[in-house]
Amino acid sequence: MTIKKKRKFLELPEGDWVTILEECIKKSELLDLESFLKAQYENCVTIYPPRNRVFAALEHTQFYDVRVVILGQDPYHGPHQANGLCFSVMPGVAVPPSLANIYRELRDDVGCLLPSHGCLHSWAKQGVLLINSVLTVEKSAPGSHRGKGWEVFTDAIITLLNDKHKDLVFFLWGSYARKKAVLIDRQRHMVLEAAHPSPLSAYRGFYGCKHFSRCNTYLKNIGKTPIDWQLPSLRSIE
Repeated sequence: MTIKKKRKFLELPEGDWVTILEECIKKSELLDLESFLKAQYENCVTIYPPRNRVFAALEHTQFYDVRVVILGQDPYHGPHQANGLCFSVMPGVAVPPSLANIYRELRDDVGCLLPSHGCLHSWAKQGVLLINSVLTVEKSAPGSHRGKGWEVFTDAIITLLNDKHKDLVFFLWGSYARKKAVLIDRQRHMVLEAAHPSPLSAYRGFYGCKHFSRCNTYLKNIGKTPIDWQLPSLRSIE
């Protein structure tokens, strides 16, 4: 009989992130996070995204493939929405208001057609790391997993990207994401800051920020391939 190796509760997907973050995942704050999440699951608390998608951002965009970082806050807290990529939802799920505002800015900035879906996998495949500051949330309770240890984990991700890469583009939308700016060397990378695309704040500087065109201009100027921000049709995803 083959004895299967016991799976760690917080286990990173296979790839270069495992080696890069090896020291980080030993930190005591993450042991506390693991204990917190384990208790939540044992008490049948509904957590988003599904457990097998918590690290989807790292799975879809490997460390050495990252060219752009879009930093969100925490996952969507409604049923069937969160898929592990910030601002993204599963195919067939209605486009949330914040993402609809991102699409509006994309249209006005670079002329993208408005997609009929909210799946951002095609960006991730091009080296856009779509990572939230906090990777889990309780159903119908936005912000419920803040201060539980995820911030230590994502701070480590931003720090490693800052130190080991050069000429990345960081999109920091909203005050929560902009707190990470202190971890980024602006002499090595481009940092684009604006209000959050939420309907409550988009009019305070997100609309008209032109971050998508500014990002691509920067990438082209340093000899890198720009991002194709136009999302494919839903049929090509399914």
